[in-house]
Amino acid sequence: MTNAHGEPDTGAPRTTGRPAITRLYARLVVSDGARAIDFYRDTLGAEEIERYTGPDGTIVHAMLRLGGTAIAVKDADTADPAPTSLGGSPVIMALDVPDADAVAEAMLRGGATVVYPVADRHYGQRGGRLADPFGHLWMISQTIEDLTPEQIQQRTTDLFTS
Repeated sequence: MTNAHGEPDTGAPRTTGRPAITRLYARLVVSDGARAIDFYRDTLGAEEIERYTGPDGTIVHAMLRLGGTAIAVKDADTADPAPTSLGGSPVIMALDVPDADAVAEAMLRGGATVVYPVADRHYGQRGGRLADPFGHLWMISQTIEDLTPEQIQQRTTDLFTS
């Protein structure tokens, strides 16, 4: 058997000159790792998979599962500052959920603040944006209308030209 280049297929991994990515996850640096893990568990249903702490109890690395996705959490230190010490974060974590209002309410009860309120959006989603107590931004959305990419583009164009 040969590969696409006419070479014998040995079954060995092929090198393409590009890095092989085996996993991608966000690593959230926070000012209080233990409290952040509690917040993500209580408000988003995160499951703690692993936790490693330094001698002083600071979280060096904790892996959480949210739905089918993993995120890591660690306490801020001199090498890794928390967003709150930087004036915020330009990264937005996006969550697709069955009930955007319920998730937003849970986050608000846990100490999050509203950046954009949950509302019906022109692109067929109901959602909003919240900042968690640790400076990370979360976009929460649920599908309320199945739209094609062309319909979303047309609505976006209409929104900006009206």
